Amino acid sequence: MKPYKEMSKDELVSLKAELDKQFEDAKSKGLKLDMSRGKQSVAQLDMTMGLMDVFDSSSVLKTEDGMDCRNYGLMDGIPEAKKLLGDMIGVPAENVLVFGNSSLSVMYDIISHAMTHGIMGSTPWCKLDKVKFLCPAPGYDRHFKITEYFGVEMITIPMTLEGPDMDLVEKYVSEDAAVKGIWCVPKYSNPLGISFSDETVRRFANLKPAAKDFRIIWDNAYAVHHLYDDKQDTILEILSECEKAGNPDMVIELCSTSKVSFAGGGIAGLAASKANLDYIRESMTVRTIGYDKVNQLRHVKYFKDINGIAAHMKKHADIIRPKFEAVLDVLDRELNGLGVGEWTKPVGGYFISFDSMEGCAKEIVAKCKEAGVVLTGAGATFPYGKDPKDSNIRIAPTFPTPEEMAAATDLFVLCVKLVSVNKLLESK
Repeated sequence: MKPYKEMSKDELVSLKAELDKQFEDAKSKGLKLDMSRGKQSVAQLDMTMGLMDVFDSSSVLKTEDGMDCRNYGLMDGIPEAKKLLGDMIGVPAENVLVFGNSSLSVMYDIISHAMTHGIMGSTPWCKLDKVKFLCPAPGYDRHFKITEYFGVEMITIPMTLEGPDMDLVEKYVSEDAAVKGIWCVPKYSNPLGISFSDETVRRFANLKPAAKDFRIIWDNAYAVHHLYDDKQDTILEILSECEKAGNPDMVIELCSTSKVSFAGGGIAGLAASKANLDYIRESMTVRTIGYDKVNQLRHVKYFKDINGIAAHMKKHADIIRPKFEAVLDVLDRELNGLGVGEWTKPVGGYFISFDSMEGCAKEIVAKCKEAGVVLTGAGATFPYGKDPKDSNIRIAPTFPTPEEMAAATDLFVLCVKLVSVNKLLESK
């Protein structure tokens, strides 16, 4: 079929009638599928149930150096867990703190503390006339919600295939002292699935901020989340790059096992310079006596080391890879050449990013919901939920079965076609 934009009005009207009928047929199937968030499937969660068998009532819950994990102590994490998480992201254990199950809550605390107490002696953000944060987009909606919650002005930075537009980043960071940070998902980014190039990472490390309390929030959520053995992205390690550039304190890196073990029962880590870690520990001593060291030890005993995590992640990949391929097969077969959308083909992570014709995303998402398939809200991947082109849609393939995923994608492409035809007819 030729591109929709090359069709005459009569051809589009005829195609619309056909697509309207197909849509009514699709609605009658009673689909109820959720592709709105990057959730693990039941098969993935079941695969990790051995984690629950690591301990029983007779287990000795002590670290290698004899600390009893049932008791107080080691507020910032047991040494073995620091090493495990450090190895996941390629940093030394002494640069790691271990928290509870959610890295998102750690990021919230970082912004909250900066607002009320400042960063390493700087003026608390709440006492400043203006606080700004750079937000590469399409990006992670929950990052944007944190800065929006605290009333921080968010500045959209366009994403490229190599990472954020670094010319813009460098300009904002070097010229405006009100710019206090930037959100980043550097590997298999949410939702594009791209990884930052070496040049991008080095340019980050060599930033010259006008604000001494500027921080890169480096959310390395998908560090070990490859889909293929023979196609795997690698990125430069940001802490060491910042050290080499003379900016050791500029980055705070996050990671977790939320999509390695259990989303509701994993462990999260923070990696940073010694000065940053000391500053963060100060507030930790007020906030908590310590996180769940039994769960930290459980993860260490179960995975043992980075090789155990790598082997486990291959099992995850075997489950979710067919789902990604099912989506991409349908998109390629049904939409290639029509000129109504473009999409990413990631080799890792949890998402596929789809860009519709301008002004169509909200209507596509609404049409899908009408027929029983729930997607992430259009615009969610941009600050304030406002996609200026109304085109980006995040597809999360992991939770449904491959068969459900194919059915959901069939409906998705039908909605893309129908909304695109309607849009073109409006302009005829």
